[in-house]
Amino acid sequence: MAKWGEGDPRWIVEERADATNVNNWHWTERDATNWSSEKLKSLILGLSVENDEGSCEVTEVSKLEGEASINNRKGKLIFFYEWVLKATWTGQSKAGVKYTGTIDVPNLSDENDMEDLDISVSLNKDEPDTPLTDLMKTQGAEKIREALGSYVGFLKTEFTQGMILPTANGMAKLQSTSQSKAKTDKTQMVQAFTHAPATVDGERGGKFRLLEGNVFGEFTELVPDEKIVMKWRYNNWPCEHYATITMTFLDRSSETELKVECRGVPDSEEELTKEGWKRYYFEAIKQTFGFGARLF
Repeated sequence: MAKWGEGDPRWIVEERADATNVNNWHWTERDATNWSSEKLKSLILGLSVENDEGSCEVTEVSKLEGEASINNRKGKLIFFYEWVLKATWTGQSKAGVKYTGTIDVPNLSDENDMEDLDISVSLNKDEPDTPLTDLMKTQGAEKIREALGSYVGFLKTEFTQGMILPTANGMAKLQSTSQSKAKTDKTQMVQAFTHAPATVDGERGGKFRLLEGNVFGEFTELVPDEKIVMKWRYNNWPCEHYATITMTFLDRSSETELKVECRGVPDSEEELTKEGWKRYYFEAIKQTFGFGARLF
């Protein structure tokens, strides 16, 4: 147990401008309800799909009820969100006939996995049958699921900046388990720092595609909290040519050191690849997650 006056670091408050929660020991809470409401609307409104029958678009969020918050205890972030969402979609056939329907999402919650999310799409009762309903139930529902997954990713990254404060040596202590998992099997986390749609199957042999399809590959080795090895390539590289990327995570007590080794990059692409990793990975992750002053 921490003892007052005996130098226990949990009681030490540095002389600094904010003077609060040094080493992230005390419980802090941030209300994310208003931010979440605006983020959810911005992600859902305007989503569109189309096929040979016509096109559909989400034109209104008619109901958005719920709450969200984030708690920080001992440097660990605990997320709570629970939302009920109802939206309107409109469709137009190739012949110019317009249709209107509804989208219901009753259980967007931290207790449910994204693949278990209920998304109900229906056509208004006074509307005639149309193949556009099936379009919204398939492609439309999948786009909505991706958008809601992005919300969760943004909640866990963009909104949390500043909640993990620097420790006494100037670096935030990373939670190794959650962070390396986020880098491997959390598509929404990848979408958050790349700011683009992504697909990530975070298992050995799993495929990934990100940055609007410009980068893709396959995970060949995953050691939780220690190592990620992947076959990785730009889409303009010679056909079937992949580089081998090895990412090693080293626990340095008050920080996590990341070492990246790239082998097999074409000579003509070396500088472009180096700059791409710096810009789209290191700097993007650093900016999005806000973990500290250095990121290797």
